[in-house]
Amino acid sequence: MTVVGLDDTDSRERGMCTTYVATEVASRLAERTGATVQRLLLVRLNPAVEHKTRGNAALAIHLGHDQECDPETVYDVARTTLEDLAETADERTNPGLVVAQHAPDEVPDDVSAFALSAIRDHLSIDEATTLADDRDYRRWGAGNGRGQIGALAAIGAWGTLEDWTWTHECIAYRDPERWGTPRTIDEESVFAAAEVGYPTVWDTVDRVEGETVCVPHTPGPILHGIRGDDPEAVRTVSEAIGGEPVARTQRFVTNQGTDVHLRDGSTLESLSAARDGRAYRLEGRVASEPETRRGGHVFFELGDPINGDDTDASSTSGNADASSANATETLTCAAFEPTKRFRDRVRALRVGDRLTVCGEVARGTLKLEKFAVRDLVETERGTPTCESCDRRMKSAGRGQGYRCRDCGTTAATKVDQPLERDLEVGWYEVPPCARRHVAKPLVRGGFDGPTHPER
Repeated sequence: MTVVGLDDTDSRERGMCTTYVATEVASRLAERTGATVQRLLLVRLNPAVEHKTRGNAALAIHLGHDQECDPETVYDVARTTLEDLAETADERTNPGLVVAQHAPDEVPDDVSAFALSAIRDHLSIDEATTLADDRDYRRWGAGNGRGQIGALAAIGAWGTLEDWTWTHECIAYRDPERWGTPRTIDEESVFAAAEVGYPTVWDTVDRVEGETVCVPHTPGPILHGIRGDDPEAVRTVSEAIGGEPVARTQRFVTNQGTDVHLRDGSTLESLSAARDGRAYRLEGRVASEPETRRGGHVFFELGDPINGDDTDASSTSGNADASSANATETLTCAAFEPTKRFRDRVRALRVGDRLTVCGEVARGTLKLEKFAVRDLVETERGTPTCESCDRRMKSAGRGQGYRCRDCGTTAATKVDQPLERDLEVGWYEVPPCARRHVAKPLVRGGFDGPTHPER
């Protein structure tokens, strides 16, 4: 078998899409070599990489084992296609190609490790080219050759990742004459199809915001892209969408919607050890009241609890003041304006709430993608109420406790009082309009607690 990896053929301003290039490479290979295309793989890499265009996707083409393909011919066809279609007029577009002569699941361990690092970390061009050469892979790069990083990662992805979803991300490509013009889409048909396909097909629309999430706004060739866990359900939803004519379609297997980009934060010494440009799943307690700042962004501090802080959740859930004293180091967490109604979930947090948070760290701030409430503060310290007249007591003076001025009843200290909460234990997520491609929607299931999906 032969695996072809490619990356970085598109441009923010000029358009194109690496999925389209991969589709064309696969088509030309089938036509000119007679090879069977077993599958096309769409691999979302680290979303925090500085040099990405949009979704930071690399592509792999798995050629079937029913016929032997001359690797030189495969390489020549793929390279010529990239040279024809890549938007190299944009100096930031640096396409790369890697061709491997083995089965997709027979990837060497170091190539598999490279693929996972490309999803969770940052890699250099030299690391990619050295490893490809060590494995005798054929490779090519234009410009500075940065696309060879993603191309090699796409080669190794099938052998290292376990969770895959189906997508018609790029099933509907536009006629080339329409590229760069406004898309013609029947929005009512999109919402109707999304309703029928949900929950097997997800993130097609955002019902609250009224957005057709599956329709891009860039000048590239994609008309719409549908995501889901079942290929037939995805196809049905795609075919039910009305609009301008579809020039061609393609189905991909992808790691979208899997959360594979998240690192296990339990290996960190403290929250403050989280590094920029990586995404994490972290545990902690809310250490400051959420604050809405200019632009509508909401921030709070997540604290490192002393000694794990899990020995007796009930001992801290009753008092926000006591639990906040446990924080030793903090990490700033933020829900930015584009996350829309998710910010209200964040605003509802209180000091002392125990959370699991997920997101990318940038400039020392974790950009929330989702969070789980593990334990809610249910009481707060307040001025006692008189048992005789049911009125709130007043301070009797510094250090003298509280006294009811009408009844003379006294109390030595503040008391615990019930606290009404707008949150429940469980997972909360950003809405579909703000979700990253690789982030796992709650509707897919498999989470360690109750879920409150957005749709």
